[in-house]
Amino acid sequence: MRRQQDSTARAISPGQSDMTERNIGPYTWPRNVSHEPRLTIGAVVEVLRQEFPATTVSKVRFLEDQGLVKPTRTAAGYRKYSSADIDRLRFVLTQQRDSYAPLKVIQERLASLDAGHDVETPKPARLISSDGEPVVAKKQTTLSARELGEVTGASVEQLNQYAKLGLITPDLSGYFSSQCVPIVQTILQLSDAGIQPRSLRTVATSALRLSDLVDQVVASRHLRGRPGEKERSRAQAADLTDLVGKLHKDILRRAVESLYED
Repeated sequence: MRRQQDSTARAISPGQSDMTERNIGPYTWPRNVSHEPRLTIGAVVEVLRQEFPATTVSKVRFLEDQGLVKPTRTAAGYRKYSSADIDRLRFVLTQQRDSYAPLKVIQERLASLDAGHDVETPKPARLISSDGEPVVAKKQTTLSARELGEVTGASVEQLNQYAKLGLITPDLSGYFSSQCVPIVQTILQLSDAGIQPRSLRTVATSALRLSDLVDQVVASRHLRGRPGEKERSRAQAADLTDLVGKLHKDILRRAVESLYED
């Protein structure tokens, strides 16, 4: 009997038995995709960005912290992801984008898929994508801290830090403007690049000063209170904002380029 077992084992191609073990993985769905951990978190982000351009390393780590994906850890502690992990992440991001479902609901749907059940059709979108960037539907102009975190992948602690630094500002009810979504995403991307949020305080201060400048110029040209004046002032302020933003970008680019000139 021992010899027969050894013979059977030799008949299996090298690595086939190990692959079967790995394909079981921490979950069962998706079933017809490899569960072999081969990809780094950076590689996973690059794959997902083809469909979800706003995906960041921080976002993937956040989803891991929430238990929605469970990458394998190497002996050195590095994350390794499989094709199945990517499909699960794609499912989560699609659910957030198309139905703005809370993570708890998405987790329940994944559990249903693991059990071999179908999941319900997502509700009409509360979050849409424009040019690859998530945009809150027009009727939803404010977000709670939880909703802002789910959209961007930022934790509540991170959002509190950003608020203390003046990078984002909640209203008196603790809700954030939908315009905070791209701001938080950019902060997370800068953090991944090595620029800490506390170093961005000067950016926020500069923006506030420039907004005062724009307001002064607009106020000096219009008499507020006249019919239609608010709309005209807003349109002019938007134009000035674009020009000031372009100037700031051009000056910054020139300053950085000069650092590497001979």
